[in-house]
Amino acid sequence: MQEFIDQLPRLAKDKHNENKKFFAKLKKKPPKKLDHIMQDLHDEEFSVTDCLSCGNCCKTTGPLFTDKDVERIAKFLKMKPRQFEEQYLQIDEDGDLILQGTPCTFLGADNYCSIYEVRPKACREYPHTDRKKFQQISNLTLKNVAICPAAFNIVEKMKARLPL
Repeated sequence: MQEFIDQLPRLAKDKHNENKKFFAKLKKKPPKKLDHIMQDLHDEEFSVTDCLSCGNCCKTTGPLFTDKDVERIAKFLKMKPRQFEEQYLQIDEDGDLILQGTPCTFLGADNYCSIYEVRPKACREYPHTDRKKFQQISNLTLKNVAICPAAFNIVEKMKARLPL
């Protein structure tokens, strides 16, 4: 798995133009059953992919934190939301709350998340490959294929299944 993770940025870069063209066509004319197809591809991939053997998303990127995320996680950690923000978060150039750095503070050496049951919405939904109206998040998906082996595989299978 680690070898594939190490190769992922190069593989994604090699496929970038192809993927960008594919997503442009997908956006113009999404198939009627795209959400159903994406759910199937997502489920198929995650039946064989174990995120705990990877953890690359947590090691290389940070999620956005909503106010609800902050409140829920702070409560779990027995902190005040403001204290949680000051200790773990910062505001990025877009005004969003993000982690102060990567890898994620809550990621253990075993790739387990110490706040898994209350993790941010962005983490729960990552890599967003089962999202409704998938064609609307093509820019996010183009970034995720360079980080997440499952997202890379799903996009490759999607291109094979949906020749546009």
